[in-house]
Amino acid sequence: MCLKFIVFAALIYSGAGEVVIGQDELVDEVSGLYTIEGRVAPPESIFPPGQGSPGSRGAPMSKETSKWQTEVSITINDGEFKGFVREDGQFIISGVPSGSYILDVHHPDVFYEPVRVEINPKGKFRARKVNYVQPAQIMQVPYPLRMKPLMPFKYFQTREQWKITDFLFSPMVLMMVLPLVLMLVLPKMINDPETKKEIDNLQFPKMGNDMPEISEMLTSLLTGKQPEPKDKKPVPAARQTKKRKDQ
Repeated sequence: MCLKFIVFAALIYSGAGEVVIGQDELVDEVSGLYTIEGRVAPPESIFPPGQGSPGSRGAPMSKETSKWQTEVSITINDGEFKGFVREDGQFIISGVPSGSYILDVHHPDVFYEPVRVEINPKGKFRARKVNYVQPAQIMQVPYPLRMKPLMPFKYFQTREQWKITDFLFSPMVLMMVLPLVLMLVLPKMINDPETKKEIDNLQFPKMGNDMPEISEMLTSLLTGKQPEPKDKKPVPAARQTKKRKDQ
């Protein structure tokens, strides 16, 4: 008799439990709250084999010692809803009403691309990439979500090293070298002999007579004395008569 009473009480308790569970599911459907789920790939997946994330200082991390799940947090609409990652990389955020949301995965060393999740009143999900430049362009992504790391953060800028090209292409060097190159190359490129002769007679002799020597310039700078003027060469009589005829 006692055994029958115990079995009867157990049946009543199990039936009551089933009724309660059914009521909870009915309340969830009526309230219009949904669950966003997906999986987050570990940050080490973007680094070469044997190289860990920047936070691990380049040391490889095994599955037993890796605790990247504790460094990852998931937010919806900048903290309106929050979630965390399980050991297998899965996440579930419950109690989300229908609407459009932006889901972000935060990690101190790696950047994850955000995803926009849209839930219609009928409970259908659609996920797409976030595009602030062209909002009308829609690129859908599979659901449940698969969040993968995009690139590591760079908190420090790498110092630039000195290169010979930086010196050669500096403005001062170009201003000094280009005119000399043009003066040497242009006469050779000109095919007209008369024009070439005029350039040789007008530019190069003046430059050779007027430009002081480097040794004289250094001596004047060190001693403070001005260089002595050069004696002008006498002009040939034939050239003087030619100038008079031209005048």
